[in-house]
Amino acid sequence: MTDSPFWTRARHADRRPFLTARATIIAAIRAWFAEQGFIEVDAGALVASPGAEVHLQAFQTGGRYLHTSPEFAMKKLLAAGEEKIFFLGKVYRAGDSGPLHAPEFTMLEWYRAHEPYERVQDDCIAIARVACRATGAHALSWRTHTCDPFAAPRRLTVREALAGGPRPSIPHAASDQPTDIFSRAIVAVEPTLGHDRLTLLDEYPITEAALARPHPHDPSLAERFELYACGVELANGFGELTDPIEQRARLEAAMAEKERRYGARWPIDEDFLAALAHMPPASGCALGIDRLVMLAAGAVHIDQVLWTPR
Repeated sequence: MTDSPFWTRARHADRRPFLTARATIIAAIRAWFAEQGFIEVDAGALVASPGAEVHLQAFQTGGRYLHTSPEFAMKKLLAAGEEKIFFLGKVYRAGDSGPLHAPEFTMLEWYRAHEPYERVQDDCIAIARVACRATGAHALSWRTHTCDPFAAPRRLTVREALAGGPRPSIPHAASDQPTDIFSRAIVAVEPTLGHDRLTLLDEYPITEAALARPHPHDPSLAERFELYACGVELANGFGELTDPIEQRARLEAAMAEKERRYGARWPIDEDFLAALAHMPPASGCALGIDRLVMLAAGAVHIDQVLWTPR
């Protein structure tokens, strides 16, 4: 990308079609959620604990963290009695920068109480279609790949995807844990997903889904899926775990793994665990708005769709 400031007239003129597409898409998504009976919530960005993710790094300030996701706050709202809620706003992840990554980005996250996680899978497909209709696009595109969101999505289990053909050899070291090898295998498979049509990658190992409930047909698997288009991950969804005892054990295990890998750990949000005991069965999903806008508008770098990039 150019080194000139985003506010120079020439650079802004180049980016403006993508930015107006962004505004149109976001307005259409908000309208879709309103039609579905959702209410938009505004989760605070400063939190006691930024989440459960082993591989993410968070910004810390004044003894608190900028949230990497509004997940804990939104589950507390489900415990309070809300049933169909969505968040559309900024989240923060330190260290991420590149064509598809920015440290400050826009996330769409939503939850349905008393709904199976297949329902939020259907929501993902609907939202991708909303984005295309809003801009008049017939397909999502990224680099040399295109994807028709109006075609029936391809549904694959993780096991099927990893067994689905020749893959580059996965490097490994004697000190690797199974989760290290799994992460590299998924990274190798991701570029092949979501070509021609959207792909829902489902049934992750339970060890790779700290906040998801076990799958009813196999407790070694989780009700976790990811949505892919043109080899790009767009969304990550769960059937939500609501057992506070099991959730505490998983958070402690995740933070132990984080410390093993990165020499740091996040505090456990005790208020979240207390609320979890009152949370109804639910399903939820997080979707990267900037990436969706990129693919719907044909942008090649995330800076093209951010109003004020770094």
